[in-house]
Amino acid sequence: MTTTVTSLGIPSSPVGASSAAHVPFPRTLAQHDRARFARYRELLDFLEGRRGAPPGSRRERMLHFNYARAFVEKGAAYLVSDHRPVVTAAEETPEGRRRAAEAERALTELWEANDLLRLDLDGELDTAVLGDGAYKVTWDEREQRVVVSAPDVQGLHAWSVGDDLRRIWRVASRYEVAPEQVEARTGRLPRGAGGRPPASVQVTEVWTAERFEFWVEEELAEARANPYGAIPFVIYPNVPRPKHLWGVSDIEPLRESIVELNRALSQLSRIIELSGNPIAVLENVEASRDIAVQPGAVWELPEQARAYLLDLLQGGGVRLHVDYVDLVYRTLHDLAETPRVAFGDGGANHSGVALRLELDPLLRKVARKRLIRTAALRQRDALMLRVLAHHTGRSFEGVRTDITWAPVFPRDDTGLLDGAQ
Repeated sequence: MTTTVTSLGIPSSPVGASSAAHVPFPRTLAQHDRARFARYRELLDFLEGRRGAPPGSRRERMLHFNYARAFVEKGAAYLVSDHRPVVTAAEETPEGRRRAAEAERALTELWEANDLLRLDLDGELDTAVLGDGAYKVTWDEREQRVVVSAPDVQGLHAWSVGDDLRRIWRVASRYEVAPEQVEARTGRLPRGAGGRPPASVQVTEVWTAERFEFWVEEELAEARANPYGAIPFVIYPNVPRPKHLWGVSDIEPLRESIVELNRALSQLSRIIELSGNPIAVLENVEASRDIAVQPGAVWELPEQARAYLLDLLQGGGVRLHVDYVDLVYRTLHDLAETPRVAFGDGGANHSGVALRLELDPLLRKVARKRLIRTAALRQRDALMLRVLAHHTGRSFEGVRTDITWAPVFPRDDTGLLDGAQ
């Protein structure tokens, strides 16, 4: 089989075809995006505290304060406030306004049926950690409704059109399902070693705008035209990585500061612990077999010998460690663009304007991310209307979707109330 390439760089051969016709398409994914998936594993290990000690290091008690999770959850709480779909007419005519109102009602119902406010919050946590997010919009034949999900990007592969990273022409999605689910879809129950059904089966969906394929392990179980005429996935970055399809995690710039903060705090903890259990120092003593540091202990020392307890806090030396911890802590907040006041530590009573100025780095970060999320949610809403129209025969042509976000700060109506008195 030969493969031709269009002027846009899109292969014209079937989706599942490969350079070697006998190689199943899922097998070709084994080497695809390996660096990205390795990065995902590292970020998840860091988030969960699964970090081994450096080679050659002593086995000492180390403190692990999970600042990574704290910053991710704080950022998601500020970003994903109450948001709603808005639909406007492309043309300001009575018919256009009627269609826009009908489309907005349909979208509102779909948002509620799919609990999208909660899905967006859950998805935002994953997106901030891994650096990438995705939505999938399909039709459930059994329930006869549009279904929206947030698939794990650890199972997603995407191919762009030429050098335009924003245009995706193929998406492959890999995930594990129970054998019974495969049987319900294909009519065949997968068998493993010994003829028994395996605990789980890996399936791969491959989508282009024209074609859909469903693979069970390395066997093509279904191939047909794409019923939607569009790829039912929305893939977006947490923060864009220039010239790359995939984005940057919120954890990446914080990792070194978090590791150093935990190291410095662990060192300070050991100093304080040793000060509470002081070290006995003996001078001009050749043997110390009968020396024991315990309450009521009496030592017999030879002439010109001296004994004392080592005070690590003497002379205020511990202040240097505390100052260093504060410096690393400030660096961490700077890199996270999340001032300490966002965690409720204002240090003083602030006016509304002063509070906004102090939170300005976080507000700008939220504004940048909302630009990305708005584009993704608009694309998701357009897909929802498209799938709904395809299966119900309703028409939503000539409408534009948008998103309204609640303000980060609640509106202060005090001035209005004072003026009314």
